[in-house]
Amino acid sequence: MQRRTAVAGVGESEFFKRGGASETEFQLACKAIRRAVEDAGLKLSDVDGIVSYMDARNNPVRLSAALGLSRIEFTGQTFGGGGNGAASAVMIADAAISAGYAETIVVFRALAQGQFGRFGQAGFGYSAGRNVVPGPQAFTVPYGLVTAAQINAVQTVRFMHEHAVTQDSLFEVAFVAYDNAQRNPRALRRGSPITREDYDESRWIAEPFHLFDCCPENDGASAIVVTTVERARDLAKGAVPILAAAQGLEHRGGVDGFNEAPFPTAHFRHVGESLWSRAGVSPKDVPVAQFYENFTGPVLMAISEMGFCPPDDLEKWVTAGSLRWPNGELPINTSGGNLGEAYIHGFGLVNEAVRQIRGESTSQVEGAELSLMVAGPGYAPGSAVLFCRD
Repeated sequence: MQRRTAVAGVGESEFFKRGGASETEFQLACKAIRRAVEDAGLKLSDVDGIVSYMDARNNPVRLSAALGLSRIEFTGQTFGGGGNGAASAVMIADAAISAGYAETIVVFRALAQGQFGRFGQAGFGYSAGRNVVPGPQAFTVPYGLVTAAQINAVQTVRFMHEHAVTQDSLFEVAFVAYDNAQRNPRALRRGSPITREDYDESRWIAEPFHLFDCCPENDGASAIVVTTVERARDLAKGAVPILAAAQGLEHRGGVDGFNEAPFPTAHFRHVGESLWSRAGVSPKDVPVAQFYENFTGPVLMAISEMGFCPPDDLEKWVTAGSLRWPNGELPINTSGGNLGEAYIHGFGLVNEAVRQIRGESTSQVEGAELSLMVAGPGYAPGSAVLFCRD
């Protein structure tokens, strides 16, 4: 499937602080899709496929009726309970078009945490207030692990202990997101840069995470249009080919109660090996990357597992400024990412990865031939997608 398909358009709604949207989640989804289609220079009637992840509300039936899509040939979603599906949703569109099941697929994510509940809130996803804790949460909730921040903190503390990683590295991930957001007019954190003093003085959420280690809770939507490379070349913005994508997990990866052999892990060792093998390139060839950061710690784990730096060298490499734009070895989250631009369940990072190839980023890495997006570290199965210049 190498270079068989390409992104032809990107779009997003306006972004809002949780509860601040003047429109419903469904309206935000429609707006992002329309803007992505317009960006590609296509008509809504050209769309014949819809893919998303962890989204049962904004389904193809509603979208088709509201947007006037004439005929849908393909729909798809991914397994997994979080933003780890952001890149695999793109992978599904790539596979469907390469196989001939559709020609023009919209991939999107819409989120309105003010309307439908907060991902970060204790009790979200289980029967709070009742003597019932179903499924995997029976291994965490009774012991006080009731939020994603607490669960990721357990993994991060263990990783930091094993590889001599300090709070300095966590700060670097937060700093680069907020710093890059200052150049992005879409970013909700534009106008609010952080210093090391700000970071250290912010309240603890779940050690080792300060407030600025945690993503915000937002309302908004992001979307891309995927089509054949040949068709994309004739459209308004040209083609940003999908060079390779990967999804997967190791044996027992992600099993409940941290009962996995490679603990702690971001679930990207297998994903990285597959991606680089399929792409025919290596991490050293990649000049810019977008790493899903619900929390700063799993980003460091994913960077290591994707092959950019051995875990025992991570502290020195990160604190040397390797993640900073414009002079770092691997600038990350150049739009501000989940932390600085907006938390749209990670899909804004897909749009930014495409913009880097187009030369449209507000923190542009000059001459970028490859652009990586890594989805949802800390949750399995993980996924990643690599875009390239046509």
